[in-house]
Amino acid sequence: MPAIALHVLEQGNGYPILCLHGHPGSGQSMAVFSQHLAQRFRVLAPDLRGYGRSQVPHRFTMLDHLDDLERVLDQAQSDRCLILGWSLGGILAMEMALRSPNRVSGLILIATSARPWGNHPPISWQDNALTGIAALVNQLVPGWQPNIDWVGKQSLFRYLIQQHTPTSYSYLAKAAVPAYLQTSRHATQALYGAIQQGYNRLADLPQIQCPCLVLAGECDRHITAASSEEMLKYLPHAQWICYPSTAHLFPWEIPTQVMTDIDRWLQEFPQVVS
Repeated sequence: MPAIALHVLEQGNGYPILCLHGHPGSGQSMAVFSQHLAQRFRVLAPDLRGYGRSQVPHRFTMLDHLDDLERVLDQAQSDRCLILGWSLGGILAMEMALRSPNRVSGLILIATSARPWGNHPPISWQDNALTGIAALVNQLVPGWQPNIDWVGKQSLFRYLIQQHTPTSYSYLAKAAVPAYLQTSRHATQALYGAIQQGYNRLADLPQIQCPCLVLAGECDRHITAASSEEMLKYLPHAQWICYPSTAHLFPWEIPTQVMTDIDRWLQEFPQVVS
């Protein structure tokens, strides 16, 4: 299937950084990274195929995402870039590095794994009901503490975040709910099709020779910290940070700490942005 023109949020100038969102997600949900990085770099944050404003009327596979991303880089006239990927976006970042190593100078891998597994408990109808209520109220009054305390902490949000603060709930209102509503069934089918086939790229990771920063939330139930840490046995040049008392959406829980650690890594490995 031919590549499509993705909707791309572009900010800043300088060395290109490709920011790839997760499922559900959109380029806008990467603002926690892009707004900071765009102060020094050129940040490209696409809506992946089937997400956000990059909708398609037909089914597709995970490999189609890679063709689309190659087209994004071509249109941006970027021969080489750093890729930051969150969850599904991290998987695609690794796939890009395996497919086109000369185009990828470094990887920042957020809450992701080359052999992802989770330990999410079963979801009840009460979970879904409380999540709907918490999300609706949070859209109306983002970060309202009574909603967080009375409903949010009892909803499925408790598996996505551990630090139930107005800051994390403001991110949920601004980015998570809109992205969820704009995620197509084709995108969901493509992702779960790959998972059902037993996605596992651990054996191929030694081919990725660029510097990598792997970040995880200690309490992640969607892609466990253990499955992220497993990659360190195979990635030749990787650093690892696991944040305590955080979950899958930890960049929205502790955004300042995460960006501080990313800035430190960029200073330690200036070749990834030069």
